[in-house]
Formats: sequence, structure tokens, C-alpha cells
Amino acid sequence: MRIHTGEELSMKKFVVSLMMFGLCGFAWAEDKSDVQQRLDRSADMFQQITSAPDKGIPDDVMNSAKCVAVVPHMVKAGLGIGGEHGKGVATCKTSQGWSAPAFFTVSGGSVGLQIGAEGVDLVMLIMNDQGMQALLSDKFQVGGDASAAAGPVGRDAQAGTDWKLKASILTYSRSKGAFGGVSLNGTVIHQDKDSAKAFYGQDETSQALLAGQVPPPPDAKGFLNAVARAQTVAQK
Repeated sequence: MRIHTGEELSMKKFVVSLMMFGLCGFAWAEDKSDVQQRLDRSADMFQQITSAPDKGIPDDVMNSAKCVAVVPHMVKAGLGIGGEHGKGVATCKTSQGWSAPAFFTVSGGSVGLQIGAEGVDLVMLIMNDQGMQALLSDKFQVGGDASAAAGPVGRDAQAGTDWKLKASILTYSRSKGAFGGVSLNGTVIHQDKDSAKAFYGQDETSQALLAGQVPPPPDAKGFLNAVARAQTVAQK
């Protein structure tokens, strides 16, 4: 049995403190400029991913998506017990086009031998009504309240899984330039009411926003255009 020195224990405490400080930072209150920055980063990231010529989201998948949810920088960190935390933005198809954006937080955990932290870009595509109902709720668990699967990659979805039959949510991640389907089962999604209030200037629920009951504000144009453009390209 190894006995840790005081210096080693202090270093471990320091690393844990840094990780907790970074992860807990997601709980800080945001103002509208912070939320706007998240929207802009989400638009840039989603456009980069969907414009990949051969290894992006398949056209059939993108064209079939009912909602798009994006987390531009989810932090994955661990020291024996790992976790994922991030803030994202979502929009759904309505009869008038893509809805005003709703905001959410994503969190989860994993157990294993790991240490360190990294940023991961995350995309979730909601493929059916069951997935939409989960997204409209105050809180839901990916893979629990709605079935989820790692999304197929590449322009030809036929070589992928039977996503049309089974998955309510298809999930993708990008880390250090590598892009592909990822399993997020167990991850919990919460409505981010504070961000919605900061952005809209009043309380707006995700249900009202994603159902198209609130007109999209001009400040959301960049993100909504990126989503609309991706689906328009997929339909060609």
C-alpha cells in the first residue's frame, strides 16, 4: 500500500479544486451578452460540423431532424470519477420555420481511471415526437426518457445504424478535431430558465419557445440561419 506524502495530497486537492471551480462556474449567473456569445459559438460550431464534405452529419439524418440542440463547449473532467457539464441552445421546426431558441444545461457522470479536462462540442438531433416531448420537459435523461444512439457519420446514412426505426435522439461530439457519433446515455438535460430570462428579458419556458409561440428575436438570427442552412443543403 502506497502512502502519499503531504505534497502529493496537496497537489491532488489543488487539482480537484481547480476542476470543481471550473465545473461549478457553469452555475454563475449570465447576462444577455453571455447568452448571445453562446448562440454565436453554437452557430459557428454547427456550421463547421455540417459543412464537412464527407464526415459530417448525413443529409438524410439532418433532413429528418425535428429539433437541433447544440452545446458549443461541454467540459469533460475527471479524477477517478468523471463528469460532463455544459450549456447549450436548441430550436425546433414549426409551421413558421425554426423556433426561437431555448436554453438548457447538460450534465452527467462517469466512473473510471481518468484525470484531466477537455472541451467537447456536442450536437443532439431530435428525430421524432417522443424526443420532442422529452426536450419540452423541464428535465429529462438521455436514453431514459427518450431513446438515444450515437449518430451515423458520413453523407450516406444507409451504412449506419437503423436510426430511422429506433432512436429518438442521435448524438454527436467533436473533440480535438475528431467528429463522430457518441453515446450520451445517462446524461441529464435541464431547462436553463436563467439564460432564457437574460436573453428575452422575461420568463419564457422552453415549451413556449420551441413550440413557436414566441417570435424569434433578431439576435437569434445567426444561430437559426445556421440550422436552416444545414437542412436546406441536406434537402438538395
